Amino acid sequence: MSIYVLILLFACLLLGMPVAYVLGVTSIFIMLQLGDTALFSLIPMRFFNSINLFPLMAMPLFILAGEIMNKAGITNRVIDFSTKLVGHWRGGLAQANILASILFAGLTGSAVADSAALGSMLIPGMERKGYDRNFAAAVTAASSCIGPIIPPSIVMVIYGAFMQVSIAGLFAAGIIPGLIMGITLMFFSHRISSQRKYPKEEHRATIPEVFSGFKKAFLSLMMPVIILVGILGGIFTPTEAAAVAVLYALVIGVLVYRNIGLADLYTMLCTMTKSSGIAFIVLSTAGIFIWLLTTEQVPQQIAEFVLSITTNKYLVLLMINGILLFVGCFMDSIPALIILGPVFTPLAAEIGVHPLHFGVIMCLNLTVGLATPPLGACLFTCCAVGRVSLEGITKEIWPFIIALIVAIFIVTYIPAISLTIPKLLGFM
Repeated sequence: MSIYVLILLFACLLLGMPVAYVLGVTSIFIMLQLGDTALFSLIPMRFFNSINLFPLMAMPLFILAGEIMNKAGITNRVIDFSTKLVGHWRGGLAQANILASILFAGLTGSAVADSAALGSMLIPGMERKGYDRNFAAAVTAASSCIGPIIPPSIVMVIYGAFMQVSIAGLFAAGIIPGLIMGITLMFFSHRISSQRKYPKEEHRATIPEVFSGFKKAFLSLMMPVIILVGILGGIFTPTEAAAVAVLYALVIGVLVYRNIGLADLYTMLCTMTKSSGIAFIVLSTAGIFIWLLTTEQVPQQIAEFVLSITTNKYLVLLMINGILLFVGCFMDSIPALIILGPVFTPLAAEIGVHPLHFGVIMCLNLTVGLATPPLGACLFTCCAVGRVSLEGITKEIWPFIIALIVAIFIVTYIPAISLTIPKLLGFM
């Protein structure tokens, strides 16, 4: 039955059916095939229990914290500080764009939010400085993929909750891979900027200038520090950390920067509710789908099929990476994570991959899909804020996709990159 389930699943997706409906229809098909009508009576309970998880409360709270920090006007401060640090390099604004994405990642945990906030400021600014507008949009889209890898991360919250993996451990495991992504993007950006003679800042920022930029961005940059220290130090759980992040963001936006009012807060709450509502509907139907897959041992059957082809750990990981990258081109990261997580996680365990390491591999692959054509969400976001065509940004994005794929393989085949910090902090 496994093959028919997969055919129906991907056929519905290709027809453009919403993911929540796809999972629901596929689940009903499985129940009908089993011929046990008693299973239908369990749907309401499974539907509710799928989202009745304390760790999932962190998702809407992190979304709200990111919305508040965006509205609080931190973007300019982060960009200014990044420019002072790397603006004197060849293609300085492109490098500052990537560095700003690394710093911004700890504030929102969302690739789309990062691409919208940074793109609206940096794409026009880079064009004024002599950069090709499509190149500027491509850099922004690619670097925004760092957002869901460096903690806090919404996709890691969902993966940890559904796969029963420590969310705090995943946060710790994502720090170095996120930096690796930034380094590879900076290397490729420098090569392209050197070939095209893109400009750099006329003078290197002095230490007092760097300190001034850091001081302006200090309060904003403290939020990820508070979150990480609190979670990794055992002071509070990831869900409690999300609530602390909202409180901190409100204090900064309302009392310090004073650019958030009640009307703004209402708008941000509406955005949080819409985003969370969509995700929770998908998660609810996914809970039924995952339960049925597990009951029918579909993941085990797929694992046996793959291992019948090869038992080589590195080849199996290569196959998994290829499938995840391909699926990421056509599906948003969260639905893909929910569908493929229960399928590939047992397979990864079978070949001896640590759950934290594999969680980072999955999140990294599917996040890169946000910047790949034809359906990458970050691509469309940067097209909108940067006023460029999809064809134009697609031509410029490929070197950066290659850079991100290089980062994926480095993280995949050197487990210490993901596991060193979790091991030091006692998550292993």
